[in-house]
Amino acid sequence: MFQPISIFIGLRYSRSKSSTGFVSFITFFSTVGILLGVASLITVVSVMNGFEGELKKRILGIIPHVIVSDIGNQYNSQPNNNVIEQKHNLVTNSDNNLDNNLDNKSVTKSWPALRETLLNQPHVLHVSPFLETEALIQSSNALQGVLVQGIMPKFEQENIINTHMVSGRLDTLEVQPYSLVIGQSLANKLKVRLGDDVRLVLPNKSVFTPMGRIPVQRVFTIVGVFHIGSQVDDAMVYIDSHYAAKLLRRNGDGIDKLRLYLDDAFNAKPVVSVLEEQFSTRNSAKGENNLASTITFSTWDESQGALFSAVKMEKNMMWLMLSLIVAVAAFNIVSALVMVVVEKQAEIGILRTLGLARVDIVKIFITQGMINGLWGVCLGGGIGVLLASNLNDIMQLIGIHLLGMGLQKLPVILQWADVLTIIVSALAMSFLATLYPAYQASKTEPAQVLRNE
Repeated sequence: MFQPISIFIGLRYSRSKSSTGFVSFITFFSTVGILLGVASLITVVSVMNGFEGELKKRILGIIPHVIVSDIGNQYNSQPNNNVIEQKHNLVTNSDNNLDNNLDNKSVTKSWPALRETLLNQPHVLHVSPFLETEALIQSSNALQGVLVQGIMPKFEQENIINTHMVSGRLDTLEVQPYSLVIGQSLANKLKVRLGDDVRLVLPNKSVFTPMGRIPVQRVFTIVGVFHIGSQVDDAMVYIDSHYAAKLLRRNGDGIDKLRLYLDDAFNAKPVVSVLEEQFSTRNSAKGENNLASTITFSTWDESQGALFSAVKMEKNMMWLMLSLIVAVAAFNIVSALVMVVVEKQAEIGILRTLGLARVDIVKIFITQGMINGLWGVCLGGGIGVLLASNLNDIMQLIGIHLLGMGLQKLPVILQWADVLTIIVSALAMSFLATLYPAYQASKTEPAQVLRNE
């Protein structure tokens, strides 16, 4: 098979057994170092991708990617004086006091049309209406602050809550009056289960009674328990929007917000920019009194951006540290090649005397160095892919349980783009490590070397 002379000689040098034992030792460990560095980098990056994917699924799966607020439903925050006089005879623990304790102000239901408009936007997968308020949830054993969300179950079929129900059903909310769905972690803290009653207290909402001004409160029945495995499990409570509206003294369903779920949560800012521009243009054409003029947009990174920034920084630092390991191993090739150049001085002089150009001498030692780097990168890439693909099985086999003895496994996402980047980067480091010894070999003067031969 035809080969350029420089590559042929470089391959012969890489297979030669005449090198000193110390040179062979350094060459071997530079190859092993590249192998271990590449394999470790692929494995760790795959685990970091898995953790980032779990965060996106567990946190961004429940937190709206974009929230549309002030969509045109304007409610009184407190009852008017006439209503106050009519409610003076209410009793705190009456189950019917919330049904009749509403403002009479008419509300224009504008959110369905707005929802259809938003569903037609690029990258928008789902749009669901909701309202929310802070509250205290009380059982016979404990009391805790939560965020209450009033939802319409028919629009929440794609919600991660609906797909992670441990017991009960989410759509029971619209069938059973004054019912709620809570997280498993919160249920454990309150020591309640399916079918038990809990009390929701709204400290920021109050009514006048013969005993004075007291917070709005109501007994609800637990009809569902979900488990996602994030902080949402003990901080969120879901009720039907109609009953949430009654708690907040609003007419109808009380919807004042829409939440958007996108095909990629990291597209939130571009989507919001497009929406703001469209509604701004529409307002300019129709006048300032248009409903859309009150709309405001907020994205998930306003509340969760710091967490994902920290995860991204940690991932980048792991890339840097393990890349340095690969770099150190790759630059061990420099030491090995320098010693080979010193050992091969006479042969280099003979080759130059026979007419081999300096650039061909450079190619010889680049070839020899790249063979070692190529072995390390290929073996390390293969071992890294196998290790990342079977990491949980390997850990279970040797008895390592990083997440405890439960059934939960270490999240691993192997991305071939990352594997390719690591392999190309390691090969580039190996190539750079060969340049200096190869250049020094090309500077060899045949007359001075062969004078003493």
